[in-house]
Amino acid sequence: MLKIYNTLAREKQEFVPIEVNKVRMYVCGMTVYDYCHLGHARVMVVFDLIYRWFKANGFDVTYVRNITDIDDKIIRRAAENKESIHQLTQRFIDAMHVDADALGVMRPDHEPRATQFVGEMLDMIAKLEVNGLAYQAADGDVNFSVRKFDGYGKLSGKSLEDLRAGERVEVTTDKNDPLDFVLWKHAREDEAEEVKWDSKWGRGRPGWHIECSAMGSSLLGEHFDIHGGGADLQFPHHENEIAQSEGAHQCRSVNYWMHNGFVRVDNEKMSKSLGNFFTIRDVLKQYDAEVVRFFILRAHYRSPLNYSDAHLDDAKKALDRLYTALKSGVDNGDLLVDWTAPYPARFKAAMDDDFNTPEAVAVLFDLANEVNRGQSMELVWQLKALGAVLGLLERDPLVFLQGGTGVQASDEAMIATQIIARNAAKLAKDYAEADRIRKALLADGIVLEDSAAGTHWRRA
Repeated sequence: MLKIYNTLAREKQEFVPIEVNKVRMYVCGMTVYDYCHLGHARVMVVFDLIYRWFKANGFDVTYVRNITDIDDKIIRRAAENKESIHQLTQRFIDAMHVDADALGVMRPDHEPRATQFVGEMLDMIAKLEVNGLAYQAADGDVNFSVRKFDGYGKLSGKSLEDLRAGERVEVTTDKNDPLDFVLWKHAREDEAEEVKWDSKWGRGRPGWHIECSAMGSSLLGEHFDIHGGGADLQFPHHENEIAQSEGAHQCRSVNYWMHNGFVRVDNEKMSKSLGNFFTIRDVLKQYDAEVVRFFILRAHYRSPLNYSDAHLDDAKKALDRLYTALKSGVDNGDLLVDWTAPYPARFKAAMDDDFNTPEAVAVLFDLANEVNRGQSMELVWQLKALGAVLGLLERDPLVFLQGGTGVQASDEAMIATQIIARNAAKLAKDYAEADRIRKALLADGIVLEDSAAGTHWRRA
């Protein structure tokens, strides 16, 4: 019986899907104006793990992780760089895919971009207006009336009085109430035309919160199973999503809310102002990507994750021990797990207890110890099969122990840079340069494969 900690209920609850053997899951993804950092890496790896576990248990999963490609920070960065918003966002979407692929993160079933769903956002805002929960202010913005939504604050546990006194409330004289938040922003003369859409309330663009409500309900329905994201999104973003979705559709929007913990660096919160801010590609210049994935999974997803070189070095040594136990070799075909066997049963019990990866990883080490004592091929097979469920131990052990995939971390960073440069050339219609980059990589044994989901690479 799988139990999940539901942030809304503040307790672990048995997971009961809305539809038998089906899971519909939405996770808030990245705002693409810069390279992904370690906090993004944790979100991607954690919910990739959850996606994998549902699939390993025979569920038909529909996983949606959105891309925010319209936002104040995006607009500012594009203006600073003197490039179009599409050029900026496509460049960092490509970079995000390279980082995620390196970390062994499976692509979601849907990766919607906010700009593709503006029509659905306008429809939702219109419903909120009809239901008496939205109004247009004097400045042209359309806002959500927080006090008119019964139950606002139920996810975060904040009362309206606490919120009214809080520092995070944006105060403006054009709102009916300082607690109200924007659904539709009126167009500004100094902003590019590519961030303006027509609406019944005039030209403008969507607010951040309405984007996820519209994309989630459009792709998963008005009521779905799981909504996830980082703990920093619990308030105000997810609180506002509940208000919008339930206010528009007049029904419960999500059954289980899941939030992963923060990333800390040497026991301090990661932030640019403290100078301890690391992008994924920064870290991959020093550490193998599977080591980084393993480091993330050794901690429970709801716990703080403390990043340091010492912790990454320890993760490398620990992963070496697991790969050493696999050196005797095992077939790399489909590894079906017999969940009634002792070690797999312990592993499953851990994962069914709110995705308790520290305990699941402990089972891997117990298996490795048994393998090293007896060299049982059955146990070697179990170790590899259970590791694969976590997205680990899927490489040739000798290659890993000798230094990685055959492509070092510095090489991966170079390939990523070349892919981004090629995509930029294609956007600029400089097809000769794009083709030159592709051929140069091919000469080095790197094959680029383009698809609707982006550009992938593999060894020739």
